[in-house]
Amino acid sequence: MGTVFISYSHKDEDWKDRLRSHLGVLERTGRIKVWDDRCIDGGEDWYPAIVEAMESAEVAICLISPDFLASKFIYEEEIPHLIKRREKEGMVLLPVLVRPCLWKAVDWLPPIQMLPRDGKSISADFKDDVDTPLQEVAQRVFDIVETREYVSPVPPTPRWAPLSESCVTIERLPKTGTDIFGRSDELEMLDEAWETEKTNIISFVAWGGVGKSAMVNKWVEQMGEDNWRGAERVYAWSFYSQGTGERVTSSEMFVNDTLKWFGDVGMAESDKSGWIKGQRLAKLVQEQKVLMILDGLEPLQSGYVHDKGKVTDAALSVILGELSKENPGLCIVTTRVSLSGAYAEKDTVEQLNLEQISDGAGRALLRVGGIRGTDEQLEEATRNFGNHALAINLLVAYLQDIPGRNIKDADKIGDLEIPEEEGRHPRRVMEAFAERFGDSPELDVLKMLGLFDRPAEAGAIEAIKAEPAISGLTSNIVKLSEDDWNRVIENLRRVSLIAPESHHNVGALDAHPLVREHFGAKLKDNKPEAWREAHGRLYEYFRDLPEKELPDTLEEMEPLFCAVAHGCAAGRHQETFDVYWKRINRVDEAYIIHKLGAFGADLAALSGFFEKCWSKPVAGIKDSNRGALLGWAGFALRAVGRLSEADEPIMLGLELEIKQENWANSADGASTLGDLYLTLGKVDEAVEYGRRSVEFADQSKDWGQRMVKRTTVADALHQAGKRRSKRRRRYFVKRR
Repeated sequence: MGTVFISYSHKDEDWKDRLRSHLGVLERTGRIKVWDDRCIDGGEDWYPAIVEAMESAEVAICLISPDFLASKFIYEEEIPHLIKRREKEGMVLLPVLVRPCLWKAVDWLPPIQMLPRDGKSISADFKDDVDTPLQEVAQRVFDIVETREYVSPVPPTPRWAPLSESCVTIERLPKTGTDIFGRSDELEMLDEAWETEKTNIISFVAWGGVGKSAMVNKWVEQMGEDNWRGAERVYAWSFYSQGTGERVTSSEMFVNDTLKWFGDVGMAESDKSGWIKGQRLAKLVQEQKVLMILDGLEPLQSGYVHDKGKVTDAALSVILGELSKENPGLCIVTTRVSLSGAYAEKDTVEQLNLEQISDGAGRALLRVGGIRGTDEQLEEATRNFGNHALAINLLVAYLQDIPGRNIKDADKIGDLEIPEEEGRHPRRVMEAFAERFGDSPELDVLKMLGLFDRPAEAGAIEAIKAEPAISGLTSNIVKLSEDDWNRVIENLRRVSLIAPESHHNVGALDAHPLVREHFGAKLKDNKPEAWREAHGRLYEYFRDLPEKELPDTLEEMEPLFCAVAHGCAAGRHQETFDVYWKRINRVDEAYIIHKLGAFGADLAALSGFFEKCWSKPVAGIKDSNRGALLGWAGFALRAVGRLSEADEPIMLGLELEIKQENWANSADGASTLGDLYLTLGKVDEAVEYGRRSVEFADQSKDWGQRMVKRTTVADALHQAGKRRSKRRRRYFVKRR
């Protein structure tokens, strides 16, 4: 028995019912099974049922009308699927013109034989005898199933040979839903970019939750089904673990991990600069046809007005710059902020804004979830929730637990007085869930996840859950049995507030960054004692996690970076500073930058010690450490190329060191400031601070400082064109 799938606009339902009457005899005699969307049971998921029906159909009948051609869902979801099956598997696609419309303007229709023939429509040309053309459609279906014109094809020989699993690593991509709507144009763009090789980098830009990652995941899934379409390597990395409140991060972990994955272990473990490592990695990518996916790039982009969107990390800036020039594969970037800079303007770089989903796509998402209402009501609700994909997905989950699943219940969800760019609409639904949960284990788990800026690993979760209970945070979960705990987690996963379990990080819990931020902010604002206590436990957990007291690599040091972040959030700044100073910096060795060259990671760690980056250290830091802290931050900012930000902390640090008569540190600060001004082209200022560095070095009585600082000022004088002064300084150093 073959399946006949009917695609139609609901405004043509009468025509669909008339056609079904003519097909009824074929159904009753067991020759066919007719399927349309009214076959879906009340509790059945709408979209998967349609996909399954399209996949099993031997014949697809499209009832062509103005409303059919105007339907965004039909155009973007059903028709591409049916055409693909027709072209690849031989399924019969049978268009039937029920009402006059401009069907010849649609690319896919003219090449296919239409019924009735000769461009006639049933409603206009057979208004007194509609049964005749409908009987002709039924006869055509009968001929197909009787003569078996449709034969299940033998799967075609794959065009591309399978790619070894060792050449593919995509497990770091964020987990997203499986259904996407209204993104057919973008998927076609990706196909074209991969096939034509005219585009080296594609950047999809939108705020969190609108479906950037879901769309990329869908395309990656399609690529995998086609044996990666000739790619020699496939590599994905997500920087999107810190959420919208993140201030700094770095690419060191990405660069080192990727270099090792490409086989250059020596470079990964070297102390080379970010620029050199970036050049090497770009060259490795350029040597092969690589599909590289960089998800959530915004933490590495500037938020300042004058250079908004510029990649501030040296290594990643080099990589993107080089790949924009030459890339036999494709680099896909997802970000909240458009890329800026010279390479972003190249013809080989495409940027597409995906900030919102369409009304029709929102309607489809709601239909998928079984939400009831007219098309107009569903589209109005989509607009009321900002056309925000995450908001609509959460709204579906929220309404599913209300009897009747009617879209009108969305009107009961209150508004929030926060900007849309900070996630106002999805947070409205999160608040509605919080009210529904009340004082419950579910709400405690959500607040607990707000403590993390990354997936919460099992050990860290247990550290928070341990007795005694943290009042206002874990009172409802500390006594839960394992079975009860699992039920709470599954309930949160069911309503899309927690991501599905990762097979690569078993036991960890993750959620969308906006979910983490929302519930984390509520915990911090409403229960500050619980916030500090929980972060304190996490600080101690990560502090004690490394096997070595002094870890040697960035990977081994990662728990200490986590410890610093949580320790600062707990308000234990001086204690945490000592961990940074002794175990990350290794006291005066400056191991993190001199040995590992990890300026970005160092900057990320230092940010926790600032109340205002980069000018106001937190009150909990000793006065004797504040000047050094400002100086280190300025030095790191200068090292990663953020010159305009480096000036203020270096200057403030220098003033503190002078006040405390720390002359060696003062000499270093003045010298660093002089070098910075020289780089910025401010030669007179460079000379002035070079001379001051010599004065401070003399006061320090340190011979090494006195010699080095004289060479520094000599360079500044040389750049200023004062060659005689330079010779005199050299002579002075020699005689001393």
